[in-house]
Amino acid sequence: MRPTATVLVYSDDASTREQVRLAGGRRPAADVPPVEYLECATLPAVLRTLEEHRVDVCVLDGETAPAGGMGVCRQLKDEVFRCPPVLLLIGRPQDAWLATWSRADAAVTHPLDPVAFAESLAELLRPGDRQPQPS
Repeated sequence: MRPTATVLVYSDDASTREQVRLAGGRRPAADVPPVEYLECATLPAVLRTLEEHRVDVCVLDGETAPAGGMGVCRQLKDEVFRCPPVLLLIGRPQDAWLATWSRADAAVTHPLDPVAFAESLAELLRPGDRQPQPS
């Protein structure tokens, strides 16, 4: 297990990025490493961060403008070699089908339920036999 896990958080809203950090906490579960968060407010920053850092999980805000998290997720799955797992923040439970379209590995509704968010984040941080998403 690595000493820390890196989580990229993408949202144009600083309060949403803060909610993600608070809900995930320093360690979302006892069996995953401590988490370091890298925050991005724009798509170019996301792409640059993925090039410059080893990212273990991406958390993308589906409501971000102008490049929404769902479209960004689909782009990353298409364009980034060994794309990290993606946890998508969606506005309503009815938007889950859009998360599927975007090829997100998991989705949680916003506003965040800290317990549900931490569980989903921890699941994506655990080593496992996750199958790569088909392209």
